[in-house]
Order: sequence, then C-alpha cells, then structure tokens
Amino acid sequence: MSMRVLGNLVILAATVALSYGMQLSKPHYADLTAPIPVDGAMHDTVRARSFDVRLDGVVFARALKTNQFGQQKLLTTSGVWAVVTTSLTATDASITVADGTWQGPTGLRYRQTERLGYRQDMPPHSVDPGLQKRGLFVFEVPPDQIRGARLLISERRFGALDAQARISFDGLPAGADGQPAGILPQYDLDAPPGQTSQGQTSQGKTSQAKP
Repeated sequence: MSMRVLGNLVILAATVALSYGMQLSKPHYADLTAPIPVDGAMHDTVRARSFDVRLDGVVFARALKTNQFGQQKLLTTSGVWAVVTTSLTATDASITVADGTWQGPTGLRYRQTERLGYRQDMPPHSVDPGLQKRGLFVFEVPPDQIRGARLLISERRFGALDAQARISFDGLPAGADGQPAGILPQYDLDAPPGQTSQGQTSQGKTSQAKP
C-alpha cells in the first residue's frame, strides 16, 4: 500500500470521526426551543416574561376531600397528594397561566392532576396586571420525588423559548423514611384557607405555609 493511499485512508477516517462527533454534540431541536428557566426559591417573587409568581406553600395529604357536581368526593392516591399554593400576577397584559409541573430530584416530571375536574382555583388561572390572585396546583407524586423537588410554571404547556418559573421547594422537613413530615390523612380543598377538613388550622401539621 502506497503512502498516498495510506494518507487518504487516515484523512477519511479522521473526517468520519469528526462528523460523528459533531452529530453527537449538535443540540437537538427540543433543546434549542426549550423554555427559558427563571429560577427562584419558596416565598420569593419569581419574575417570568408575562407574569410574576410566588410559591407560598405546600400541603401533603393521603387523600383529598372535594365537592364535585354537588357531591362530596374523597380521592385517594397510591402516592401523596401535593397541594401547592401560589400567588400570581400578570406583568403587562391579562394572561392565562395554564401549565404546572412537579419535577422530582431525579428529573422525573409529574403533570398537574386531572382528577379534580374544573375548579376556579385550579389552572388555567386568568390573571391581570396589578391584581394578585391565589392559584392552586395539585399533583400526585411518589414520596421519594418530594425532597429536592421543583415547581415549574409557565403560561402554556408548549411555550417554545418562553420563560418558565422554576421554584425550589427549599427545606421541606422529612422523616427517617425520607417522606415529608406532617402528611395529613386528608385535606379538604373546599375548606377556608388555612384549615384542614377537621376545621383545625394546618399550622404545625404541614411542612410549609398553608394553601
């Protein structure tokens, strides 16, 4: 084999290797159009492009009590109910904040529950400039996806290159088994804010501020 042929083979092999490396390192379309994260912590106001949001608190419960079509329902889950309370405000114009996602510490994501049907305090949340609105986001999550989790909120589900608030659940107390401390046996979504289904205030029984 001549030196010229050997040199051509080396150049060809290098070109193939370079092309393969560029293909592996090239960003995917989903990455190029992914939401733009705006990070924050609980009780801080996170300013996205079209809205401000503050994560006020979260309550964990084994079951949810709710009124559906005039009937009392008790909804159980194989995991834990997480009832998240937020304060929402539009920045420049009236908008709808429709998307909420629970992201666990391993990166697994859980969509907001669809088992509650339509409620005025559930997404989609219509918000106006200068008027703060209380909004709930409710999830069913495994206990091992709570510690180190984040709440992801955006105006719509597939908002390419739009801002997405990513709020950390900081300092959630946990027991020896890793589950959050103070899980309620049941929580009444229709009770006045700050009360459980037994009519008692949830202070001291929940891990953070009360929905």
